[in-house]
Amino acid sequence: MRFLVLTLSLLAGAPALAMSQTVQQELSNPAKVGQGKFTYYFWDVYNATLYAPEGQWKKNGPFALKLEYLRDFEGKEIAQRSIEEMEKQGAKDKEQLSVWREEMASIFPDVKDGDALTGVVTSEGNTRFFYNESLIGEIKDEAFTQRFFDIWLAENTSEPELREKLLGETD
Repeated sequence: MRFLVLTLSLLAGAPALAMSQTVQQELSNPAKVGQGKFTYYFWDVYNATLYAPEGQWKKNGPFALKLEYLRDFEGKEIAQRSIEEMEKQGAKDKEQLSVWREEMASIFPDVKDGDALTGVVTSEGNTRFFYNESLIGEIKDEAFTQRFFDIWLAENTSEPELREKLLGETD
């Protein structure tokens, strides 16, 4: 009987063990909202997981989006691709986009298969970035925060199936 109780208590704690320290430290009572894999043609690019307090995502945060890379990329490529996605969603201020590109390029490291980048929306509307479990930078700009996370979470995202999975709308 004690074995059964011990086993059940360990299983109940398993989801918390799988969650990164970053997410646990940055969010109050974090829980997974959803997850999905981003594939470009036939290349698996990253696994994405969305976390929010109590597992209840709100557009204005706080929440965390963790991308676990399945391929190698240069940080400046990630920054450029992020800007291209923002433009697809209607961002038109070239000067502002250039500033954001430079900020991201200075923050994002080169990633290898198995590395994780986590973006956290703070309650103030800022974005904190983590590489694996280390804080690597923060952008204190609510407009940036909105545009950046809209890449994955806006209704007009270029990847609607991934959005549905992240928001827990499909498996």
